[in-house]
Amino acid sequence: MNKTVSITGISAISGLGENLTEHAEAMENGQTGLRPLKELLGDQSNCSELLGSWIQPRSILNSRKWAPASSLALHCAKEAIADAKLSGKDLKNAAIIAGSSRGNAWLNNWPSRRPFKLMAASNSMHGEIASAVSIELGITGPWQTIASGCAASLDALGMAWMMLQTGVVKHAIVIGVELPLVPEIVQGYIDTGVLSTNGINDPYHPDTSGFFPGEAGCALVLTTEPTTNAPLLDGYWCNSDADSPIGMPSDGRGLRACIESALSSLPAETNITAICPHASGTHLHSIAEKQALLDALKPQTPLSLHPLKPFTGHTVGASGALDTAILSHYLRNKQLPPNLDLTSPPHPFTLPRNPTPATGTLLKIAVGMGGHNSVIALRPPES
Repeated sequence: MNKTVSITGISAISGLGENLTEHAEAMENGQTGLRPLKELLGDQSNCSELLGSWIQPRSILNSRKWAPASSLALHCAKEAIADAKLSGKDLKNAAIIAGSSRGNAWLNNWPSRRPFKLMAASNSMHGEIASAVSIELGITGPWQTIASGCAASLDALGMAWMMLQTGVVKHAIVIGVELPLVPEIVQGYIDTGVLSTNGINDPYHPDTSGFFPGEAGCALVLTTEPTTNAPLLDGYWCNSDADSPIGMPSDGRGLRACIESALSSLPAETNITAICPHASGTHLHSIAEKQALLDALKPQTPLSLHPLKPFTGHTVGASGALDTAILSHYLRNKQLPPNLDLTSPPHPFTLPRNPTPATGTLLKIAVGMGGHNSVIALRPPES
């Protein structure tokens, strides 16, 4: 029998806000974090006219020792740990699982960091993200950094859930960080053809053409110890399409199979009432994910969709954990987040414009380049 896993601490920072209260306020006011990249990268950049979403207080990225994503991870971990009131032996023995597609992303020496031989290789070391948190906070439990593309931080949540289920640890700190808004990386997205070419910020629009890149950092604290007023993480499932290094099959068969695995593993009485889809905004994904949802769920009654990338931009490897942190903020109040004014999804899915009551189970989906699919199941607090 599975152990109960609760989400007791949450934190997030993105172009939408510096904490989860600011995220919720912006979303409920219909605001996004998107603005022209020239404000960050300058007018001379090839991507200056594209829209993106970035963290405003750049000072939290600066460190004389750690590279920027590691500094961001440390900032978010401290906030989530404080929110969970985790300390002492529980903190010292906790697991740290980080998810990031690009690691520290900075392709050259980080200009704010004091150059010294010991850290000369760390700009290219994904593991620095988790190890920095371990070292600075004196946490001696196991740590891992997952780099499975856009699904990385949802997989980090899944890895933490498995460690908790098997009794490796009683507490886990899950981190999602991504800082892709440097010219070389954005140009790579342009060359690959995954960024929006027409500015349509609506993943269900028939003319959606790509995503809007974003930065984010977030952290969640998970535990198997008894808690109150904490959202519940009921399971994790993943698979691969074995189809394409970039896209996914247009019928969404890999994602459909992953969702079907979740449905067959959850208790028979589970009532799926809402979905937080990946909804990246690429044209192929808009077709494939909708088909996978229809084929796997075969909904006979309205299910609500809650895509969050239209608000935050696509924060790549951080997006799964960022979405989960936002969802957890709402689930604490037994609510689901609102949507932007998006086009209608296929019947019988709905896109509520305002926060709605959270009942039953919510599935959160992430899809990574290379055809990696991940799903987690969330519930509002039981008390």
